[in-house]
Amino acid sequence: MANKNAGDNRTRTSVSIFIVAGLCCFFYLLGAWQRSGFGKGDSIALAVTKTAGENCDILPNLNFETRHAGEAGGTDESESEVEELKPCDPHYTDYTPCQDQKRAMTFPRENMNYRERHCPPQEEKLHCLIPAPKGYVTPFPWPKSRDYVPYANAPYKSLTVEKAIQNWVQYEGNVFRFPGGGTQFPQGADKYIDQLASVVPIENGTVRTALDTGCGVASWGAYLWKRNVIAMSFAPRDSHEAQVQFALERGVPAVIGVLGTIKMPYPSKAFDMAHCSRCLIPWGAADGVLMMEVDRVLRPGGYWVLSGPPINWKTNYKAWQRPKEELQEEQRKIEEAAKLLCWEKISEKGETAIWRKRMDADSCRSAQENSAASICKADDPDNVWYNKMETCITPNNGSGEDESLKPFPERLYAVPPRIANGQVSGVSVEKYEEDNKKWKKHVSAYKKINKLLDTGRYRNIMDMNAGLGGFAAALHSPKFWVMNVMPTIAEKNTLGVIYERGLIGIYHDWCEAFSTYPRTYDLIHASGLFSLYKDKCEFEDILLEMDRILRPEGAVILRDDVDVLIKVKKIIGGMRWNFKLMDHEDGPLVPEKILVAVKQYWTLNSTTSSQ
Repeated sequence: MANKNAGDNRTRTSVSIFIVAGLCCFFYLLGAWQRSGFGKGDSIALAVTKTAGENCDILPNLNFETRHAGEAGGTDESESEVEELKPCDPHYTDYTPCQDQKRAMTFPRENMNYRERHCPPQEEKLHCLIPAPKGYVTPFPWPKSRDYVPYANAPYKSLTVEKAIQNWVQYEGNVFRFPGGGTQFPQGADKYIDQLASVVPIENGTVRTALDTGCGVASWGAYLWKRNVIAMSFAPRDSHEAQVQFALERGVPAVIGVLGTIKMPYPSKAFDMAHCSRCLIPWGAADGVLMMEVDRVLRPGGYWVLSGPPINWKTNYKAWQRPKEELQEEQRKIEEAAKLLCWEKISEKGETAIWRKRMDADSCRSAQENSAASICKADDPDNVWYNKMETCITPNNGSGEDESLKPFPERLYAVPPRIANGQVSGVSVEKYEEDNKKWKKHVSAYKKINKLLDTGRYRNIMDMNAGLGGFAAALHSPKFWVMNVMPTIAEKNTLGVIYERGLIGIYHDWCEAFSTYPRTYDLIHASGLFSLYKDKCEFEDILLEMDRILRPEGAVILRDDVDVLIKVKKIIGGMRWNFKLMDHEDGPLVPEKILVAVKQYWTLNSTTSSQ
């Protein structure tokens, strides 16, 4: 028996060496193909696979059969077969499953219900790969991408006509140019922001997170970036084609969304500033319920900016071609709701008004009690996923002093108030600091695997299971931004902590599609996500959604238990991804592993993937 075992070990060793040699050759050939310039993308695959090739000595340590029990052991032939996922029909190239136009038109138009999320049932989900449009190219790096987008990536010209005089976007040859204008700032977002900065402390780090409702192509958020303010922008998928798509192509944080009947997917007291520039939202309607929702997500001391109708209606009603009585009544309702919310108007100049939410709403609580104000009874103001808006005011649950935040960037690693006050169960100050150390170590390891992380190659980054925001904080750079996603089924709701750190994020259930266009993220990271969802929905659906929102030649980093990643790896084998499974940075005995992948470049009418 001893001789037989020795022979088996020698056989396994020989097979391992053969596999390692074969993979190294494959990565070498892939790198040579990338150098040839045959692909339409850039050299991302070259850089990542070159690094993988240099670390081929890691692979012999991934002997799951001997080191880890369970499903990572042997499989029979039928289980090892990989199902190849085919490309979807060409008309799905810009498919947004939960904001599909045909599906939307079957829902009521009242209160923008039809523009809200309406996801397909399981039996109607696509099980194919969304194709990129013919001629798709890698976007320009930031900051050039702020001003120029390749036409082939979002070939829609309607906005260049509809918004021509407002300086939104212009078509020039094979690119779109974004001059930085908007309906309320045709002379440019910079001058408009200068006007706001004369009232709002934008420059000193006090205002870090902003919400832009009805954002258009998100020029406001794009130009706030150089002032160290990060804006979460949203707009509906409507007749103005590709607004959010353009924003993300430019490298600006944005999602498809609308203020309708459902609460916004953000935690309470998240934003330092909220903004509406002629966003066509009926703020005074329904007893101010939409303003109450803005109040919920606005932190004490935060600012609300309203630019456009009905502000200064006496001067502008003729230009707006609306009856002055209608505009007067609209402004009266807005002023009334603001007073009810304890917002103080601190500026009105031209067509722009600015209110500030009081640091301590208790100072005007008696006035609210003597009015028609209703205080929300819900125990958790952050429980918002698919929950209806209510005509009530969200209590602050804290004094102005303990809600204060450090200016950014000090805020990034300072202890967030929610943790300091013990509001996140099971997360102490010590655990928060330990989490930060852990993610600094993880990100350091990622940078060794993928040396492009610090180069600006990746602009739009997503963390699918963000936790306390440690990944985004450790990676922080002015070259990119991170969309921190808090799964709705996560054990701890820590999205409020992420905002207190000066980062942005959103609630989402990964059993459904994300509210974005295809090909809008350059890098996707997920730690423990598949373990979280292993009994909730199909891994294939999650991976197909990742593929939908990932750019050609975009990168993926998955961190999870080895047994889970074995299942994930099998599905990825049928997708057009190049991938490699690697040891944890602490060595092969740690059950948690890292899977890195690069999505191949392929487009419409491609019969085979580029290899």
